[in-house]
Amino acid sequence: MRISKRLIILFLLPASALYFWFFLVPTFSALGYSLYDWRGFGTNQSFVGLNNYVELFNDRLFWRSMSNSILILLLGGLIIFGLAFVMTMMITSGIKGRKLFRAIIFLPNVIAVIALTTLWGYLYTPKFGLLGAFFDAIGLDQLAEFPWLGPDTIFWAMLVAIVWIEVGFYLVLFLAGVDKIPEDFYEAARLDGASQFQMFRLITVPLLWDVITVGMVLWSIYAVKIFEFPFSFTGLEPNVNSYTVAVYMYILGFGQRQPIYRLGYATAVGVMLLLVVILVVMVLRRLMRREQLQY
Repeated sequence: MRISKRLIILFLLPASALYFWFFLVPTFSALGYSLYDWRGFGTNQSFVGLNNYVELFNDRLFWRSMSNSILILLLGGLIIFGLAFVMTMMITSGIKGRKLFRAIIFLPNVIAVIALTTLWGYLYTPKFGLLGAFFDAIGLDQLAEFPWLGPDTIFWAMLVAIVWIEVGFYLVLFLAGVDKIPEDFYEAARLDGASQFQMFRLITVPLLWDVITVGMVLWSIYAVKIFEFPFSFTGLEPNVNSYTVAVYMYILGFGQRQPIYRLGYATAVGVMLLLVVILVVMVLRRLMRREQLQY
């Protein structure tokens, strides 16, 4: 039964209209606002052309924020996907309590971000936090008083927390993909004497490639524009060493304890963030392209 083109257009029209109104219109509006020196309210807008972008390329805090975001993307992604692969291999090896382990590892994804930052803030508190109490109990006084949230270490402390939170999501994503792989493939491999690692490398990973690609795209988009955890992790006065591009954009637009209200410049940062997300996704899709396997 052939479906007429008019019917297809009729079904696509509502979604297309919503996409146009809630994504394309704000995007092109942001491009326009980024060419103005504007505080975000009132009609006092001064056209400055590309000056915001020229200032952006000479902005030390912007490049620090961008480097932090890229580091979260690359290093954080490497650790998260590495752990997710190892956990997937272990859980699919026939271990008892598979559903329990999956639920425990996924648990941080269903907890509010503020609660998670409070937990990790307590964990990192010197001397009286959980880490401090543990090191103090085993006699490691220097580690017990180590400033985990100090200027030089706060980014790495935050990265550990982000990995702990996010790894469960990608584990569940991979496990859902593994559940669709026919068990016959694994049975045949066992009969041929394949080890658990060989089955994972030669069966699971190739047949899971599309799921891995989707997971990497989702992680790339999330990592580049991550905001909630870095902002709430460091309180009302975020340390500049923990800035991500999204946090820096928010601070420029709304300020901290003292208002800044440079919405035009903040919008230029947002435009650059959008371009980086598009570039990263395009590069990733190109690198992950391979022949599709049918099973």
